[in-house]
Amino acid sequence: MRVVGLTGGIASGKSTVSAMFRELGAHVIDADEVARDVVEPGTPGLEEVARRFPGVVDASGRLDRAALGRRVFADAAERRALEAILHPRIREEVARRTEALARAGVEVVLYDAALLIENGLHRGMQGVIVVFAPESAQRSRLAARDGLDEAAITARLAAQLPLADKRAAATWVVDNGGTLEETRAQVRQIWEGIR
Repeated sequence: MRVVGLTGGIASGKSTVSAMFRELGAHVIDADEVARDVVEPGTPGLEEVARRFPGVVDASGRLDRAALGRRVFADAAERRALEAILHPRIREEVARRTEALARAGVEVVLYDAALLIENGLHRGMQGVIVVFAPESAQRSRLAARDGLDEAAITARLAAQLPLADKRAAATWVVDNGGTLEETRAQVRQIWEGIR
């Protein structure tokens, strides 16, 4: 089985591109989805996060992502503490899902992860797709999507490797600064090349 990384900056359109690959038949393991699963109520992951970050579990026993986000994006040490709890659990679950797909005969899996390059996960993969959008587009999307002010947007952008640096590690780049049809055409071409 070949594993190809899929990454991009926050609000670069990575989720949109991931959905386009799925429409073409790609098997995608989404790190964000796995990250949510490892902190579901009753999991050891949620228990450890709740111990380390008091006040981030809501009345229904679910993780309050907004409250946690305010803490970890405002303080790099807090973000590293959260990553130390979550990343080993995410790696273990991703490995389990990848092995299940390999047993099912799947030949190519896309691993969709925002911090793929920052965490060195791209090493050993059979290629990396980077979704790129101009910073101005990222900023306007974050403001519209999440209702963030400029300071919060800047903090979130600073928490990730600049897109230009991610592009340097790319095997393929999807320029998501144009229309959806332009993006879809690039995705189709890349998928045909990977297959």
